[in-house]
Amino acid sequence: MYKRILIATDGSELSEKGLLKGLELARDLDAEVDIVTVSEPWAVGMYDAMGWSVGYMNSPEYKADREETAQKLLAPAKATAEAQGLRANVVHVLDRYAADGIIDTATERSSDLIVMTSHGRRGVTRVLLGSQTAEVLARSTVPVLVIR
Repeated sequence: MYKRILIATDGSELSEKGLLKGLELARDLDAEVDIVTVSEPWAVGMYDAMGWSVGYMNSPEYKADREETAQKLLAPAKATAEAQGLRANVVHVLDRYAADGIIDTATERSSDLIVMTSHGRRGVTRVLLGSQTAEVLARSTVPVLVIR
């Protein structure tokens, strides 16, 4: 049925539930697993004592900081997969909106199924991530399993 499953995570409690359900499905189907997190684009500029300055995304630390943050989400997810006897590939997509990064990764990895949650974090981010899930549902050519 599904041979390669892409599981999207943002580190929220709900996305952890999505990860566990996706891994359970992958184990039952003996499917390959890719776990992806997407770092959305940073604001254009950052404020310092002198006013608006060069954008953080142009600084040498930007990519390293974003990668470190992503690995803090991906390493435990990979460990969870391995604890269940699954080999998981982890993917960090930098400077993309969640829906774009998830859809592009699913295409690049030839995924048969995308597993993601209906929303992630709280507040405004929750609304944005919920809209990203809706966008993946609307645009993906790959089936999407949404975990609530």
